[in-house]
Amino acid sequence: MRFDPASLKYDDRGLIPAIAQDRDGAVLMMAWMNAEAVARTLETRRVTYWSRSRAAFWVKGETSGHVQHLVDLRVDCDRDCLLLIVDQTGPACHTNRRSCFYTSVLDGEETELTKPMV
Repeated sequence: MRFDPASLKYDDRGLIPAIAQDRDGAVLMMAWMNAEAVARTLETRRVTYWSRSRAAFWVKGETSGHVQHLVDLRVDCDRDCLLLIVDQTGPACHTNRRSCFYTSVLDGEETELTKPMV
């Protein structure tokens, strides 16, 4: 069956959450995509997101060099969330960490799990 980005369930702004995961299973980041970003990502294999703050397409790594190459795009059972399996070059997070999920909260306490990459 041929995939159609229009078959996904987008929110009222036309966006869908996309979770980027490295091949090794590490969850790297979450960002937003619209139908055009999904189509561009599938066409180029370079992950393209939609920046809500800039109201513009954002090709991951375009300015930082920390590129995400798409390995596989997976759709959840409700078709309202995407999982992007990627090959990540350099850190995924704008804080220069491998993952955006570097803060743990247990028993009401925050703990920073990783330091920025050098």
